[in-house]
Amino acid sequence: MINSVGRDIPDEYLKNGVEPFQGIYYRDGYTYPKAAPKVSAYVKPTGDKMIASIRGAIIASGLKDGMTISFHHHLRDGDYVVNMVMKEIHQLGIKDLTVCASSLGKAHSYLVPCIEDGTVTGISTSGIRDEIGEVVSEGKLKNPAVIRSHGGRARAIEDGTVKIDVAFIGASTSDAFGNASGKGGQSDTGVLAYADGDAKYANKVVVITDTIVDVPNFPASIKGVDVDYVVKVDSIGDPTKIATGALRLTTDTRELDMAKEVAKCMYYSGYFKDGFSFQTGAGGPSLATTTFLKQYMEQDHITCGWAMGGVTEPIVNLFNEGYIKTVLDDQSFDLAAVASANEGRHFEISASQYANPFNKGAFVNQLNFVILGALEIDTDFNVNVVQGSNGVLRGAPGGHPDTAAGADVSIIVAPLIRSRMPTVRDQVTSVTTPGESIDVVVTDYGVAVNPKRQDLLKAFRQTNIALKSIEELRDLAYQYTGKPAPVEFDDQVVALVEYRDGTIIDTIRKPKSLN
Repeated sequence: MINSVGRDIPDEYLKNGVEPFQGIYYRDGYTYPKAAPKVSAYVKPTGDKMIASIRGAIIASGLKDGMTISFHHHLRDGDYVVNMVMKEIHQLGIKDLTVCASSLGKAHSYLVPCIEDGTVTGISTSGIRDEIGEVVSEGKLKNPAVIRSHGGRARAIEDGTVKIDVAFIGASTSDAFGNASGKGGQSDTGVLAYADGDAKYANKVVVITDTIVDVPNFPASIKGVDVDYVVKVDSIGDPTKIATGALRLTTDTRELDMAKEVAKCMYYSGYFKDGFSFQTGAGGPSLATTTFLKQYMEQDHITCGWAMGGVTEPIVNLFNEGYIKTVLDDQSFDLAAVASANEGRHFEISASQYANPFNKGAFVNQLNFVILGALEIDTDFNVNVVQGSNGVLRGAPGGHPDTAAGADVSIIVAPLIRSRMPTVRDQVTSVTTPGESIDVVVTDYGVAVNPKRQDLLKAFRQTNIALKSIEELRDLAYQYTGKPAPVEFDDQVVALVEYRDGTIIDTIRKPKSLN
């Protein structure tokens, strides 16, 4: 079936109520019963929940072949928990597991042999990078991976689409009763927002920490009433590796110029008013935009009501200087954000509060601005942030589709050409975020506004913003790089891309180059 962004979704994936993508607000007003976990009651007074080892906790949880386990990624490239748990599961001989992770990347390479020998046969994740992206792209995972946004993952857990049997939660601190936090200890992550739904909806919950503190460990990100077992290990990870990869503060002149242009677009959009709200995504130009907002706020004597995200040092700096009144944090992207998570009006919010489209008011729906990156953009303003131009999985939706759908003004910032490949092109390799939710594209060669946003076009024409059509940007890119040859794919589907509402926006097939 052809969905509303022109992608062919095989009928075999449209069963049991699963539908093709039909627009960003297609399921507005949808109702559903919330899922519920099985609960083991503790009626009699009991001791603590400490288990001597990860292996002991796995055995106590009753994990069996065919079940679903979950992880979160607040330690990002410094995470040790996934590999520690998977090594024990591997040695126990448990097979046919589905891993439901908030993101997977370089730190989780032990999943590769687990995929190859059938220990892991399914993956549900927002991020899928590095060796894991390669092995899934090669078709070695038995079942197609399911790629969801952060809001889509929270929705899938809450509505029962994903049923977690055992959740493994790496916590910076925990007491012996299971009240756990991302704050303090030797592996401080700031928040544990992505694990909130895992703890509330999984049948069994195992907290893994390297720092046990006295009861009660309050305020607790993960409540002891949801936790079955607590395991102390030597280290859950290296927090110095939280800010790696795309999470970099750029010094590149080209990227800084693009960031300045983004700030200018925000200023002249008509939404830059006292109390405005914004979020920046990963990527050098996107993160750098925050630093250029200060001059406009000073000029007009206004402040930002709240900023959200993936919180980074530039946001923390404006917060500390009084230009941002409140910070809403579902992931601390660097050590400055981790430290700030313990201060004043810097609040932890869950992934569901952040971006779940099926609750009664996710914060993404109250955003004025979001600034996002892209691997590819097409002339319909569709964006790809998951699949490289060679067809290999190498990225993450994160909150991209969620914030783009919710914000008053969604801005994509990306270089016109990257590694001699055109960023703006006729058609993206796969669709992560539909063009109907994208308003502005900022490149180093000009700014394109989605024609549906005539209000922005009118406002920008009164300024020195270098306006171009999206087709003009594509033509410029092709002038410098030539028109790229389409990637050739096999028929084998290696991943499904879910839109945030659970509909299928694209399917990803195995590149022939990997045969």
